[in-house]
Amino acid sequence: MATDYDAPRKTDDDSESIEALKERVPDAQSSSIDVDDADNPGSFELAGADLSDVDLDVVVLPEQADEFTCVSCFLVKHRSQLAVEKDKKLGGPVCTECAA
Repeated sequence: MATDYDAPRKTDDDSESIEALKERVPDAQSSSIDVDDADNPGSFELAGADLSDVDLDVVVLPEQADEFTCVSCFLVKHRSQLAVEKDKKLGGPVCTECAA
């Protein structure tokens, strides 16, 4: 038997009105607001804010004895992520992610 896929389909679920569906669904605009913002613990207002006068204290540590800098991605990685000690093309250590 041939099926006409362009014909409108009518099911029993379609008989319910939009107003009835709106009554069953909880209000998406609830009055409770999540005030705990875990992604922004300092509570900085980042959207379009001028942060040019804010001083940030950053401590930069030198490369440790058990670390290396990948010559492909230039990230400092732990020695456990070392794939190649001296790559023929790049001339230095390569991490497992870049070697794959």
